[in-house]
Amino acid sequence: MKFDRGKRKIYRERVQKMFYHAYDSYLLNAFPFDELRPLTCDGVDTWGSYSLTLIDALDTLIVMGNKSEFRRVVKHLETSLNFDKDVNVSVFETNIRVVGGLLAAHLMLHRADSPLPTGWPCNGPLLTLAEEIAQKILPAFKTNTGMPFGTVNLRKGVPSGETPITCTAGVATYILEFGVLSRLTGDPVYEETALQALRSLWLTRTRIGLVGNHIDVQTGEWKALDAGIGAGVDSYYEYLAKGASAFQNTELLSMLIESVTAIFKHVNHDDWYFWVSSSAGHITMAIFQSLEAFWPGVLASGGHADPAYRSIMHYMNIWRHYGFTPEFFEVMKSTIVKGREGYPLRPELIESLYHLYRVTKDPMLLHFGAQIFESIESISKVPCGYATVKNVETHSLENRMESFFLAETTKYLYLLFDDDNFVHYDSGTADIIETAHGECVLSSGNFIFNTEAHPFDLAGLDCCSADKQAANAFITSFQSRIDFPFLFGLTKDAESLRPKRVYQADEPVLSRNSTINTPKDPPIGKRSLEEWCNCDIPLADYARVCVRNLTEWLFLTGKCPAVFCADPVATVVHPVFSPAQYDEIPLGSPDMLTCTVTDDNDFVGYGEINLRA
Repeated sequence: MKFDRGKRKIYRERVQKMFYHAYDSYLLNAFPFDELRPLTCDGVDTWGSYSLTLIDALDTLIVMGNKSEFRRVVKHLETSLNFDKDVNVSVFETNIRVVGGLLAAHLMLHRADSPLPTGWPCNGPLLTLAEEIAQKILPAFKTNTGMPFGTVNLRKGVPSGETPITCTAGVATYILEFGVLSRLTGDPVYEETALQALRSLWLTRTRIGLVGNHIDVQTGEWKALDAGIGAGVDSYYEYLAKGASAFQNTELLSMLIESVTAIFKHVNHDDWYFWVSSSAGHITMAIFQSLEAFWPGVLASGGHADPAYRSIMHYMNIWRHYGFTPEFFEVMKSTIVKGREGYPLRPELIESLYHLYRVTKDPMLLHFGAQIFESIESISKVPCGYATVKNVETHSLENRMESFFLAETTKYLYLLFDDDNFVHYDSGTADIIETAHGECVLSSGNFIFNTEAHPFDLAGLDCCSADKQAANAFITSFQSRIDFPFLFGLTKDAESLRPKRVYQADEPVLSRNSTINTPKDPPIGKRSLEEWCNCDIPLADYARVCVRNLTEWLFLTGKCPAVFCADPVATVVHPVFSPAQYDEIPLGSPDMLTCTVTDDNDFVGYGEINLRA
């Protein structure tokens, strides 16, 4: 089943024409409203009255190589975008579409062949706008649990009388945007806020590891108990996966692993994913929802291509039967749920085709993408854009073209047929840009998409680290002050130069997991690194190095530490190992760790890993 480069080029160009027909129709008939109404050739405000389609489509312009239009739109947004409005907005939608769209475009400025703002990527008008709108939605998170309300007023905060009941996805879909924003601005409040919401939600999971679909954000009580991966829940699981990957967050990874295990055990039924009781696991609704078609893409990206394929085949059978996927489909009856017959130009199935193709390069997936394109092109295209399919059986149309058609649907279709696009092309090269914090590496092929398909260049997130200059100075100091043979126990007398300590079996050992006050070591001052970081066994077996933060530890060792300390706290515990076996405590046992912060901000901590274990 071939799909050669020539055919991919034809479809890539046809998708590009699809995008511009929709984009130009929006500009001509709907701008500055949020969305285009393609049947009446006019516009309407839907999500906040800030030209949402223009923001959502911005990074798609760069993905498709239109630098001049990208520059024009950026200039317009920099001078015209205003968030000081007395208007209620969805916290969730504002985050994924506006914050996400502005951040992705900001990180792509260097691809537009225009002068970069001073201090970019740690500064710039688009970043300022992204932070401004993020500040506008932060009040939603001021709840008893840290989980957000669903709506805020851009000028007044949470509206009086706002319901505390929010869907699961509306609670848990912030870690990508807020994490990127924290790393670019240096303000940790955004990432910490998103993580707190996730942690609070995680604590409410049932004994079988599932979550419901609507929760009271003030009490943490579930108000809708059905569990699944579709509407109201979907991007919660997506962001566990992408947050763990983007930020190497092992806490999110642990949540993801437990969640996927529960999903496969209770929600998966022959590679359909039904709605089940979150507490008992029995089926409550044997339906497929078009929103859940994102899931095979998550599975494929995580290395589970086989179950992803099987689900894709299910979904494509529905598509081929109707020409589209309806919003809700009853699997057992093979019928569409009444009132849910529409297809609002959704991207999720195309998104999964794209991710599965990037993993497998199976040309069958390109054929599937071509079928989807032909359906949309032949049924939804109208003189003023592309219209929502109101009923997939009759192919009647509805007067709406949501902004995600330009942000997601056309972008994923285009990327599916564009093997050489910079978003996924890893040529082994990168752009090196000098910043106030040192060299910044960008465009190395390490992008991750938010749930609105806004691609974040992860390589750029280290560019604005507040510790970057300190890290560079640390490395220089480390190299100039350390006798490497001594440090790694390679000299003949290295072992004799290290002071020894043997723990007694009944001697309390200090660990960092309590609030008991203990005397700190004297200030480090200018004591040498060897003197401060003496290890009790040769470093060939147990590596310890003084660092300012975990990033420096990982850079220097390439390993995760058994312990890393920045804020010293201690409690008395008793060791559970034989002190005669080791002079130092093995990995996983209570460990003595003291970190001292000095006035001159010299070495402030150490991490260590037991190489014997």
